[in-house]
Amino acid sequence: MLFLVQLALMVILPAALASPTVIISQPQATIVGSSGLNNVDSFNGIPFAQQPTGSLRLKPPQPIQTSLGTVQATGVAKSCPQFFFDDNWSAFPSSVLGDLLNLPLFQNVTDAGEDCLNLNINRPSGTEAGAKLPVLVWIFGGGFELGSTTMYDGGSFVADSMDLNMPVLFVAMNYRCGGFGFMPGKEILKDGSSNLGLLDQRLALEWVADNIEAFGGDPSKVTIWGESAGSISVFDQMALYDGNNTYNGSPLFRAGIMDSGSMVPADPVDGVKGQAVYDAVVKEAGCSNATDTLECLRGLDYSDFLNAANSVPGILSYNSVALSYLPRPDGTVLTDSPENLVTSGKYANVPFIVGDQEDEGTIFALFESNITTTSEVVDYLQDFFFFDATRGELEHLVGLYPNITTDGSPFRTASMNDWYPQYKRIAAILGDLTFTLTRRVFLNLAAKVKPDIPSWSYLASYDYGTPILGTCHGSDILQVFYGILPNYASKSIHTYYLSFIYDQNPNSRANDYMNWPQWSGNHSLMQFFNDHGALLPDTFRQASASFIQRNIADFHI
Repeated sequence: MLFLVQLALMVILPAALASPTVIISQPQATIVGSSGLNNVDSFNGIPFAQQPTGSLRLKPPQPIQTSLGTVQATGVAKSCPQFFFDDNWSAFPSSVLGDLLNLPLFQNVTDAGEDCLNLNINRPSGTEAGAKLPVLVWIFGGGFELGSTTMYDGGSFVADSMDLNMPVLFVAMNYRCGGFGFMPGKEILKDGSSNLGLLDQRLALEWVADNIEAFGGDPSKVTIWGESAGSISVFDQMALYDGNNTYNGSPLFRAGIMDSGSMVPADPVDGVKGQAVYDAVVKEAGCSNATDTLECLRGLDYSDFLNAANSVPGILSYNSVALSYLPRPDGTVLTDSPENLVTSGKYANVPFIVGDQEDEGTIFALFESNITTTSEVVDYLQDFFFFDATRGELEHLVGLYPNITTDGSPFRTASMNDWYPQYKRIAAILGDLTFTLTRRVFLNLAAKVKPDIPSWSYLASYDYGTPILGTCHGSDILQVFYGILPNYASKSIHTYYLSFIYDQNPNSRANDYMNWPQWSGNHSLMQFFNDHGALLPDTFRQASASFIQRNIADFHI
C-alpha cells in the first residue's frame, strides 16, 4: 500500500511542480495555472474586482483592496447571470438548426452567478515575466444579455500566434450582462449606476495594465478585440469618458478590432425606452410600492432579481435587436449617443479594424414569420424599434429594399432562401441598420473628424451558400476566433490580425497575402471568401446608407 502511495506521488508531484505560477501585486496574489497540450498556459477565473453581490449589486465595480492569497486558476471560470431564451426550435427550418446551435449566441451557460467578475489568461508555455509580448484582450458578444469567457477558449488563438511567429498573450474578461449590467431608468441614472457592464470591462483593462507584465505581457501593447456586443463594446471603450482611455497616465489600449458592431445610436438611460424597461422589471419584482425601488431590487434574492430582470423582451425573441439592455448615454460614462461622440471626435485616437458578416441580419429575422406584407414591416419597425422616426421615414427606408432578389439577405441568392414572405427584407434591414451600413456611417464620420487615424474594413462572405442564414452574424466565431477550418479565410485573417496586434498595420507581416488598403483611401473593403480575398468598393446599398446617415438621430435604439 505504501508503495502505491509513493508511486502516485511520483506521478502527481512533478505535474504540480510544473504548474505555471505568477505572482502579482495589485492586488497581491499568487496565481496558479495549468499547461495544456498545445504548449499554452491557462489561468482561469482570476478575480479582477470585488464581486458585485449584496449591497454591490447594481453598483459600479470596485477594485480588490486586500490580498487574495493563492488563486487556483485551473478550473472553469464562473459566468455572469444570463438572459433566458426559449430553446424550442420547432418553429425554425430544420435546415438551419445545426448551424444555429454551433453559434455561441444560441448556447446555454449553466454555471452562472453574481460573483463572476473574473478573467482568463492564455500565454505561450514558458513565457517569463518581462517577455513583453503584445496583449490581445477579448470582449465577448451576446446582445449585452448573455455570454461568458467559458465560450471562448483563447488557447487555440495563442497556439496559432506561435505557429505564425507572432506570439501573443490572450485575456478574456467576464462582465455583467442584461439587467445586472445594463439596467436603464432615471433611478439608475440618479444613483450613478448606469452602464455597469462597460465599467466592468474598463476595470478589467485597468487590472491588465497593473498585472499583465508579470505574465509576460506588455501593458503598452494592448489591443482590444470583440464580436457583436463585444465589438460594440470595443467602440464604447474608445468613446468612454469622451475618449479618455488613460490610466495612471498611460493608454489602456493602443488599437481596436471590431467584428460585427461599432457605434450604436441609442436613447438616453432615462429615456422613454429605458424607463419602460426599468418599470417593467420593478413591477415583475414586486417593488412598485417600495419607497426606494432600486434598493428593493438590490435586496431581492438572486433568483427573484434574475427572473425580474429577464421578464422584458430579449434578443432571441420577436423584438430581436430592439434591445432591452444595451449601453445608453448617461452624461458621464457614455456622455452622448455614439454617433454624436464620433462627430465631435470624442473617442480615443487609436487605429482600428471594423467589419461585418455579409448577412448580419438573418438570425435576427427568424422570429417574425407572422409578418407578410411591406406595410407590416413598417409597423414592426415603428412599434418595436424607432419611436422617433415618422411613418414616412420608415416607409422610405423599407422602400429602399424593394426586391428580395437583389436587396434581400442572404444577399446574392436571387429569390432563394426567402423562408417567409418578408424574411429576406427584414433580414437585410436589421442587418444594415444594426451593423453593416451603420459601420459605413461610422467610418465616414471618423474619416472626416480624424483623417490621420488609420482604419481598415472588411466584409466576410466565407459561408456563402449556407441555407437561410448565409454568412450570418456570429459565424466568424467559428471561422476567425477558433479558425476551425484551415482555409484561406481563417489563415489570412489570423495573419492580418496578428500583424495589426504587433504593428497596428494588418499588412506589416502578411507576407504573400494581398495588400489590405486603409478604408480612407478609396473606401475599399477586404472581402474574405473561403478560398481567396478580393477588394470590394464600400458602395453597395449606398442609397440606404445615405438615408441612414441623414436621419440617424431618428434611428436610435
